[in-house]
Amino acid sequence: MTVRTRFAPSPTGYLHVGGARTALFSWAFARHFGGTFVLRIEDTDLERSTPEAVQAILDGMNWLGLHHDEGPYYQMKRMERYSEVLADMLAKGTAYHCYSSPEEVEAMRERQRAAGEKPRYDGTWRPEAGKALPAIPADRKPVIRFKNPLDGEVSWLDVVKGQITIGNRELDDLVIARPDGTPTYNFCVAVDDWDMQITHVIRGDDHVNNTPRQINILNALGATLPHYGHLPMILGPDGQKLSKRDGAASVMDYPLQGYLPETMLNYLARLGWSHGDDEIFSMEQMCSWFDLSHLSASAAQFNPEKLAWINNHYIKAADNVRLAGLIKQQMLDDGAQFDNAPALEAVIALLKERTNTTVELGQAAMLFYRQPAADPALMTQHVTEAILPALRQYAELCKTVEWNKAALSAAMKQTLADFSLKMPQLAMPLRLLLTGQLQTPSIDAVIELFGREVVTQRLSVIAG
Repeated sequence: MTVRTRFAPSPTGYLHVGGARTALFSWAFARHFGGTFVLRIEDTDLERSTPEAVQAILDGMNWLGLHHDEGPYYQMKRMERYSEVLADMLAKGTAYHCYSSPEEVEAMRERQRAAGEKPRYDGTWRPEAGKALPAIPADRKPVIRFKNPLDGEVSWLDVVKGQITIGNRELDDLVIARPDGTPTYNFCVAVDDWDMQITHVIRGDDHVNNTPRQINILNALGATLPHYGHLPMILGPDGQKLSKRDGAASVMDYPLQGYLPETMLNYLARLGWSHGDDEIFSMEQMCSWFDLSHLSASAAQFNPEKLAWINNHYIKAADNVRLAGLIKQQMLDDGAQFDNAPALEAVIALLKERTNTTVELGQAAMLFYRQPAADPALMTQHVTEAILPALRQYAELCKTVEWNKAALSAAMKQTLADFSLKMPQLAMPLRLLLTGQLQTPSIDAVIELFGREVVTQRLSVIAG
């Protein structure tokens, strides 16, 4: 058997983290077995589906690198095929026309609720041997209903949740085509999975109630059933339903917030799947490990702190040229001046170990690409008359010292010894004069990156 999985989002909104995790697991399973990953856009909800949402899904998949092998298939372009299957089902008696109006259907459900019964379609128009059907109302277009089995059970071994069994009497004859002939969700999904020869359906557990309906339709079509696995939902840090604030945002918000795609993939992989105690791994490793036996049946919890920790790992490992490309526009928007300034790649190498996002990295790098503007109160506190002689000596040494970190550090130590000072007494005023702030990486590394011309110019303000 060739493994064929699919990701089938409805384009009624952005690609969120739950959908991205579903896509990742389906993609990784196909890759593990050398199978095929299909992308299908389920766009039959014409009122809510939009081209913008389709593009947002495609953009999110592309950013994550979850490239499909087939598709994208669009359900709205398969109407002819659905009509063909509907006609065949009507001919074979596995579907039938129903002329009950929406008001009549609601009235029958109200009667059932009043009697303490589960509301369902009562089969008024369901053809049975020896049953007389009502007269067809004039000028009323029918829906098409699936003739669901009346007895027995629908049972499947869910690869995540285990054995699930639902009695057919819990299911009614669902509408599979509207009065205008457009097919409905469960019917389209069943036909698509059949035609596309999907072997494994991995999706969120909000679809569990759809599965018995789709299984019954597939059985009626004589199709081979796929294996089903329903992933538990992702909860927020507070254990409640994930909110936009906590992570239920568009996947494409994450690059704007400074996260790398490899971070998101690594983090999403651990939301409901594990490989021993491994926390950091490549997608090649994940695909080599991934099967369905280690999927958790418990809800996963979104942890922003862990996401930031993983992002820090990947930022530290990332190529500096790549990171420069990610942050340069942000810095230009913030007013960065790159003329006569250190190479951005060198600045990134100094700063990236201490930043959790590329946004933080860009903000930290600005100290090398803007004029210092120290708080006057801090200048009064740290650049005192007592420290000026030491600052002036170090400024003079910077005019002639060999320009590397070791030599600059040695000159600083010489100045500290000559004036019986401790490092903070000299480093703090130097930071203020050079960068306008008190917190920077190692001051000798900062001085080296600025270069002799900038350092001597900025220290010239304290010349005697």
